[in-house]
Amino acid sequence: MDNIEVPEYFICPISLQIMKDPVTAITGITYDRESIEQWLLKGQNTSCPVTKQPLPTDTDLTPNHTLRRLIQTWCTDNASLGVDRIPTPKSSLDKLHFLKLVKELQHPADSKMKALRDLELLAAKTERNRKYMLEAGVPKAMLSFIVNCFKENSVNGLEEALSVLYFIRIPPAEAKLFPKENDLIIKSLLWVLGCEFKTQVMIKTHAVLVLKTIIESASFILLERLEPQFFEMIVGFLKQGTRVMTQQGMNSALHVLSDACPWGRNRLMMVKSGAVSALIELELGSPEKRTTELILGILFHLCSCADGRAEFLSHKAGLAVVTKRIMKVSPAANDRAVLILALISKFSATNLVVHEMVEVGIVQKLSMLLQVDCAAYLKEKAMEILRSHCDEWTKFPCIDKTLFTRYNIK
Repeated sequence: MDNIEVPEYFICPISLQIMKDPVTAITGITYDRESIEQWLLKGQNTSCPVTKQPLPTDTDLTPNHTLRRLIQTWCTDNASLGVDRIPTPKSSLDKLHFLKLVKELQHPADSKMKALRDLELLAAKTERNRKYMLEAGVPKAMLSFIVNCFKENSVNGLEEALSVLYFIRIPPAEAKLFPKENDLIIKSLLWVLGCEFKTQVMIKTHAVLVLKTIIESASFILLERLEPQFFEMIVGFLKQGTRVMTQQGMNSALHVLSDACPWGRNRLMMVKSGAVSALIELELGSPEKRTTELILGILFHLCSCADGRAEFLSHKAGLAVVTKRIMKVSPAANDRAVLILALISKFSATNLVVHEMVEVGIVQKLSMLLQVDCAAYLKEKAMEILRSHCDEWTKFPCIDKTLFTRYNIK
């Protein structure tokens, strides 16, 4: 195949592969259907890749049957040289097809399960299918199905429904269209997290991804009314670690907690649910950068209340793991870590805590922060912490007193 000269007009300008389903855009250029549809559905691409002329995302793509037959004939003629024949593409699905599948979800169990499986397969196939599914209201239908499963305490079809939502990814604008149902949707997704499944890592990851989308789009009123069970389920999910979730699922659960943090009532419920200890344990596993940033961000919010600081200090690794992350992860992590230490230093610095700060290397880390290129306010925070306890810290033989004189810290 490598030694065969393929006619230039058989090649898609985007994929540079032989076209399987050639379609012609309004600009007169022919592309492989899958390639041009993916190009247009990315959102930022609004022009023809070849001519650079405007090309709307809903533009008509005309099947080039003549070119397809020429390609098929050429493939057949060169079959002895290892060229595979291009099959005739199936008729394109449209919005109407997905509307019919949504209606079938109201039918008896067998028809309902077949419709769910068809939707899952089609959602996994192409961006075009996912676009039509959004237009046909499939996300709302899937959420309604999950709510009904919750009401009937039935798990049949949950895996397929959550998989469809995973592939479609509910747009935030659409998630805001059903605010009245959000409370029940959230309860239903929490119920899913509490169920046991054979493929629970995938199912629970998909469930928490949907929950993240709903919480991101939820109203302030709903976020203010979250109940203790909500945080108990999310923290319990995080405590189980990779046994029940992927890295993507973990980050989504952390996003959910982060979005709920601005309300003091929520922070207190998180602390009571064991969030502080769970977050520290997660961080001890040296997760990826984004996970660390999320963990430190949530810990900062929780340490803004006395109960949160008490829980943080009661964990033997709390101060040590936060100190270790300074200048090891990212500027965002530096910011959160230093602010956590500033809160502890200002409001919870007992003699035992001040001594522990020396033991875990906080003095050295903060002095190093003063020497590197970082935000001015972070250096000011570091100076503030060092200044607050310099009298006590200079009594330790392991502390280099010149660190304080060098920066005129008294």
